Amino acid sequence: MAVAAAQKAAERGEGASREREVREGSRPRKALTIGAVAKILSQEFDDISISKIRYLEDQKLLAPRRTPGGYRLYSQADVERLQAILRMQRDEFLPLRVIRQELATGAFETERRPSGEVGQKRRALTVDSDVQTLSADELVEQAGISPDFLRELADYGVVQPERREGRVGYDETDLEIVRAAAELARHGVAARNLRVFRTSADREAALLEQLLGASLRSRSQARRREALENLENLAAVCGNLKQLLLVRDLRRLKGSDE
Repeated sequence: MAVAAAQKAAERGEGASREREVREGSRPRKALTIGAVAKILSQEFDDISISKIRYLEDQKLLAPRRTPGGYRLYSQADVERLQAILRMQRDEFLPLRVIRQELATGAFETERRPSGEVGQKRRALTVDSDVQTLSADELVEQAGISPDFLRELADYGVVQPERREGRVGYDETDLEIVRAAAELARHGVAARNLRVFRTSADREAALLEQLLGASLRSRSQARRREALENLENLAAVCGNLKQLLLVRDLRRLKGSDE
């Protein structure tokens, strides 16, 4: 109890010192001290503390700027990022490595969403996750497609079912792939045209295997765990890079509005 009280007192003292430095310095408009951020977050997260915010920074989940005296200053974007991190921890029970991957994509959302739907999509997008298996009939029903369309996707290698105990099975990643393919099909994109995505994914996987394959096969459990975290992060970065390159090219395609 005494230690906890001393820690809270130290945090209050640090927050007060930081507030003084901000007032005395040339603080940009809307910059927040760590104490102010903790107060904002406490409205939704009862267990938030200054030390927890520091811990998330130590885990490379955010990087607030610093004053010349070394105190942290947070932008509104930093606050929203923290809200997203804390919600993913609280609502979806995600480990920090998965949260780090989600943040690396640049596509995290801060609003509350149905946990079942989000959990399924997260598992589908995560390399080291226990995805649920589906039969062909279950996949067809959940994706809202025809069996013929599923067979066509398999013929072109867009989905790759596995045979388990004599039965053909799919998983939640296959389900999300099929849903995406069905959406493209509604715009006239045939299954054969999706081979370009399959080829691109194979090349990216080969690149990451060159970088991390040896570590993933290491006898050291710690080294394998670190390599798996790096694999998750790099996969997210590759996906984000591909999205950015596509947006850049589509912006050129759009042309000028002038």
